[in-house]
Amino acid sequence: MYICSYMTSYTAARGRGAGSNPANRFERLHYEPDPSHPGESAGDHRTRFYKDSASTVITRNDSPDIPFRYSLNPYRGCEHGCIYCYARPTHEYLGFSAGIEFETRIMVKEDAPALLRAELSAGSWKADPIVFSGVTDPYQPVERRLGLTRRCLEVLAEFRQPVALITKNAGPARDLDLLRALARWNACSVSVSLTTLDATLARTMEPRTASPRQRLHLIRTMAQAGIPVGVMTAPVIPGLNDTEIPAILEAAGAAGAQWAGYTLVRLPLAVAPLFTDWLERYYPTRKDRILDGIRKARAGKLNNADFGARMRGAGSGAEQVRQLFQLGLRRSGIPQEHPPLSNRHFRRPGPQQLDLDLE
Repeated sequence: MYICSYMTSYTAARGRGAGSNPANRFERLHYEPDPSHPGESAGDHRTRFYKDSASTVITRNDSPDIPFRYSLNPYRGCEHGCIYCYARPTHEYLGFSAGIEFETRIMVKEDAPALLRAELSAGSWKADPIVFSGVTDPYQPVERRLGLTRRCLEVLAEFRQPVALITKNAGPARDLDLLRALARWNACSVSVSLTTLDATLARTMEPRTASPRQRLHLIRTMAQAGIPVGVMTAPVIPGLNDTEIPAILEAAGAAGAQWAGYTLVRLPLAVAPLFTDWLERYYPTRKDRILDGIRKARAGKLNNADFGARMRGAGSGAEQVRQLFQLGLRRSGIPQEHPPLSNRHFRRPGPQQLDLDLE
């Protein structure tokens, strides 16, 4: 006999995106709090960190609609708590929930820098660009204390290995020295994900990320430092932030963004009920219109995992988003294409070549 629940509800915690822990689809046992005990129903919202004993850190991607082959995630789970995050269901493979536990149970790859060094040193490595990160943010709050992303960047700079950073946080500003070293060899770029200019919306939708103002400041800082930087209006959520696309691109262009891209919101598996619950809590009068807008851009569904359609959607709703994005590009003057990174200067340093020389 086992207890199964489709949704374990908690009192929404400040600084958290999810308001519940959906049942893990792989687990037969699921914790159901006793509503007669207020302490239990409130849940445990403290962040806890666990060692991830991964034996490799570079992940190969074979998806035909993703423009990179290799990625590295120093962390699994993400404190940012973005309610729409498509990566939430990946936490179920670890025995956790895609809800609050995705935001509060963070796996830390302590050996990532050493593993990265070993993999770059292998003769089979061809120095293709690596994306930080393909799943969760490399600059989530704990990075300030643990510095895993920075230590990986130190390895990359030593090897002159090209890297593309994607983040919603202001952390890259702390690593300007390493990014400058890589930029000297055309071996780095930073893409800043900017979903809204509305600080109130950002605070509820992406509770532990940098504010829109801070992200624009990061774009400006990178551009002034000579670091290739672009903006991602990702994800676009019809009926919620889609009308902001031109203003976001205009602000990012004024800050120095050199390219732009977008993706349509994806709500796979447990993410759809979590997002719906979030709308009910924060935007109840707009909930149905937003969900209908997503369905119009997803061929009548809240999610479509088909290659080619999952990133940009399909149908009239998706076409409206595309046209709005193209209009924003023309007005802002930002090119759409990400400039290619170079692996021509990649090297495998010898025992005495452990500095960041730029000669």
